[in-house]
Amino acid sequence: MPLPLEGRVIALAETRQLEDLAAMLAKEGATPVRVPLVAILDTEDSAPVVAWLRDLLAGRFATLVFMTGEGIRRLLTAAEAAGIRDEVVAAFGKVKTITRGPKPGQALKAIGLTPTVVADAPTTAGLISTLSRQTLTGQTVGVQFHGHDNPPLIEAIERGGATGVPVRPYRYAPAADADGVADLIAKMAAGTVDALVITSSPQVDRLFEVATERNLADALRTGLEKTAIAAVGPIAADALRERGARVDICPEQGWVMKKLVQVIARELDAKKPR
Repeated sequence: MPLPLEGRVIALAETRQLEDLAAMLAKEGATPVRVPLVAILDTEDSAPVVAWLRDLLAGRFATLVFMTGEGIRRLLTAAEAAGIRDEVVAAFGKVKTITRGPKPGQALKAIGLTPTVVADAPTTAGLISTLSRQTLTGQTVGVQFHGHDNPPLIEAIERGGATGVPVRPYRYAPAADADGVADLIAKMAAGTVDALVITSSPQVDRLFEVATERNLADALRTGLEKTAIAAVGPIAADALRERGARVDICPEQGWVMKKLVQVIARELDAKKPR
């Protein structure tokens, strides 16, 4: 009996879990094409991160908002380098923690903690909706950003009568050179890629950035029309739709790689000629 993704070529924009994702898809019969679009790097200056952590230890924050699991891991790496990891883990456990979705919750569970509150949906809008029901008046709220600012989130915290203090423990950088991204666009436009898997909004930004730089906007548009587009969750899906791209595959819940692979296998298998 053929595997669900037998004969399917699937391009992967993921970086951190690239090999895990490729292995899961290959197990379903797919041929993975690795084109990591962005790399996740430590912040260039760790001093502001360590200062934020020391504010946490000093009791400045009553509530912490975690946007990503990667952010929690990078904060702990910075704490380890500063010799305060155990104290930071203990401090995480003493304050209210609000997570944007399952991944930061998993990162907390990895250090023996459970989030106090999980956002209604793993998006900024879901987080803002959740924050609107919290009592924040007079608090200082520590907010872990993921690579870029989030003014709507800080504004929501301020509307609740609190002060938001962000920390940026990591940054995004191009992972593939422009030639590699241009080659991916050409393959999609030629119809030789069955699906493109997007796992973060910066990947979408990078794809369109190179298309603009190389005058490949029309080719990218053609490629996106010919290729099934899979998004790991609503944030990645929204980033695609904001660029006018169609999203064919997106799990309704459980926004993790394993769930994504299951949905891709089901959806592409259903489209096979019988």
